[in-house]
Amino acid sequence: MFRSETVDDGEELLNRLGTMTARARELAATQRSRVELAVELQQGMLPGVLPHPPGIRVAVGYAPATHGLNVGGDWYDAFVLPDGRLGMSIGDVQGHNIKAAAFMGQIRVGLRALASVTADPGELLRRTNDLLISLDSDLFATCTFMSLDPATGILECARAGHIPHIWATADGRSGVDAEDGGPPLGVLKGAEYPVARHRLTVGGVFVLLTDGVVEGPSLSLDEGLRQVTRLAEIAVVAGMSIDALAQAVMKLADTVGHEDDAAVLVVGHDGGTRWRRPTGTGDT
Repeated sequence: MFRSETVDDGEELLNRLGTMTARARELAATQRSRVELAVELQQGMLPGVLPHPPGIRVAVGYAPATHGLNVGGDWYDAFVLPDGRLGMSIGDVQGHNIKAAAFMGQIRVGLRALASVTADPGELLRRTNDLLISLDSDLFATCTFMSLDPATGILECARAGHIPHIWATADGRSGVDAEDGGPPLGVLKGAEYPVARHRLTVGGVFVLLTDGVVEGPSLSLDEGLRQVTRLAEIAVVAGMSIDALAQAVMKLADTVGHEDDAAVLVVGHDGGTRWRRPTGTGDT
């Protein structure tokens, strides 16, 4: 009798383990499907083709976070504004899930749509912020938006809680943007976003980043920015292509010590034929 009961108990235990294993496999497959769906959604919302006005080059790097269920909302974008200037944005949505990836798409589309109304970076971020607040979402995002006039090299930039961009010139100068910004998008109704003005000179570059590239347990933000600044300085002095610079910067994401989205956008002036603003459009 004792032996029979022991066998029955063993069989019941095996049956339970089998059921639990099958359930675990089912859950794992479901989670993998969710991650794959979120990554596909995320990738599908990023631009497939980047504009290249004469004399101007744009390069990007991007790596989604796919550790466990982490799928974030980092993005980059570049497009031609109605007056012929180049609009560029980079940003990071709070959170790591499908909802964050979808919210990223809303912001990127919203920026593009509102850029047809105003190309002023500060006004554009202000309108986008108010739009996101009206959606009553519990998410928010950091963002940098730049407009570049290829005819003059004038860059206008506004930041919404985002990490600063980096610049380097062909004569060996480099630095981190020290201008003030406003709060993240979707946080404070009526927030204002100061506009800073820079110039993109021949052979120079501007590097826009998300924090997944330069900050983590193994790398402080200040040190990460210093490393990117040094890379940009070396690249312009050595005549490195901006595509090579973008990939070199992306390699830093492997050293930060965590799994997070990472995005970089580099814009440079190669000294080619200058684009001329169409007749009848306003000046910067």
